[in-house]
Amino acid sequence: MKQLTVILFLCSYSIQAQVINFSSPPTELKLFGEGFISTAINERDFAISPDGMEIYYTVSTPKSTFQTIVFSKKIKGEWTKPTVASFAGRYSDLEPAFSADGKTLYFASNRPLNGTEIKDFDIWKVMRQGENWSEPINLGNVVNTTTDEFYPSVAKNGNLYFTASYKDGPGREDIYQAIFKDNTYQKPVPLDTAVNTKFYEFNAFVDPAEQYIIFTSYGRKDDTGGGDLYISRKNDKGQWMTAVNLKSINSKQLDYCPYVSPDGKSLFITSDRHSLPIDFSQQPASYQDIVNSCTQVQNGTGNIYWIDFSSLLKLLVKKER
Repeated sequence: MKQLTVILFLCSYSIQAQVINFSSPPTELKLFGEGFISTAINERDFAISPDGMEIYYTVSTPKSTFQTIVFSKKIKGEWTKPTVASFAGRYSDLEPAFSADGKTLYFASNRPLNGTEIKDFDIWKVMRQGENWSEPINLGNVVNTTTDEFYPSVAKNGNLYFTASYKDGPGREDIYQAIFKDNTYQKPVPLDTAVNTKFYEFNAFVDPAEQYIIFTSYGRKDDTGGGDLYISRKNDKGQWMTAVNLKSINSKQLDYCPYVSPDGKSLFITSDRHSLPIDFSQQPASYQDIVNSCTQVQNGTGNIYWIDFSSLLKLLVKKER
């Protein structure tokens, strides 16, 4: 916790309330909220409340030794300086995801079920209570196991999608669905081979109507780097179609944590891409050069990027024809 406090303090001097215009996403992938949301520390995941008045995302210390969920709120047209969420800050909490009605926020956490002993990562939720959130509630042992569960995404009908690495899974890491029926979760099952492979599939965002799913995979033949974003859509029979690489927005670094805004206009992703100088052959690097590289945005830690989602889909459809 002390490490995170120091990091947030070091960055806080440059973070002030800002105006963010969500109505005009860029047609090419661009850094989101430079110096405000995307800074020199590691940011990942992204979620906007359905009413468009709150942003939640994750910040972490180097090597992700500690992670916590922070939020910014829109007040009088400006977004407040990011603050640790009321339910977070003691354990590693990450990957916030809203329910369609905005009354529930899901997330992954290693917080203990009882006592103080930190456990593996489970899916948890908090419920709206006026302007505040309830105490965190574990989703229970139908969804959660003694193995990690990560990156919840919830459809409008309550169906839950998440990432896990189970011994009997189809790959090294897979995307699972737990159907919500009769007010309870059914036993999670892995998505079929249109999505999951023998490699790594993780961090999936599902369309609230379950018509498409965007996720990251690593190890496929068309993977261009440390992990690429893919999209699978449903056909007329309601079956997932073979996932397609979103090549136009992927990089040689890890691209992950996809999220589409509630209005369906914007795709947000996390990326470890950087703009660091790599050639000092003409003039040797100074100590200050190294310091400047480490403290700039796009220094190789995670940042948030965004793009017009409809433009991306049109380009994808055009290429498929």
